[in-house]
Amino acid sequence: MSVCSGIRADGGHCRAQAMRNSEYCINHHPDKAETRRRRASRGGKKGGRGRPIAELGTLRDENAEIRRRLLEEELLPNVAAVAVQSINTDIRAGGAILKAREQEELRERLEALEETLGRKNEGGRRWAA
Repeated sequence: MSVCSGIRADGGHCRAQAMRNSEYCINHHPDKAETRRRRASRGGKKGGRGRPIAELGTLRDENAEIRRRLLEEELLPNVAAVAVQSINTDIRAGGAILKAREQEELRERLEALEETLGRKNEGGRRWAA
């Protein structure tokens, strides 16, 4: 396989492997701009996997504080109940957000797979490895 003919942002030559039947890697191929744009739009989103755990920890701390204040009679029971209901709503909303993100990621991955399969089938081969 050949090496990509592209030039990196720092002016150096790209050392990535070129795609089959091309002189460019996927990062430099002019016809792959949309694929690069889609990949770049996901940047920073996957790094958020640890944030829900931190948010749940914060909500747990808030719940413990409400419980402490209730037991020390700093909060009325009805006020504490409403505060805990609000925390539960935040937890459910967080779960819904995670589920929506997962569905969006799966949709993007499925589209990429379908695009790849479509390209392979255009070449006249039905089952490509």
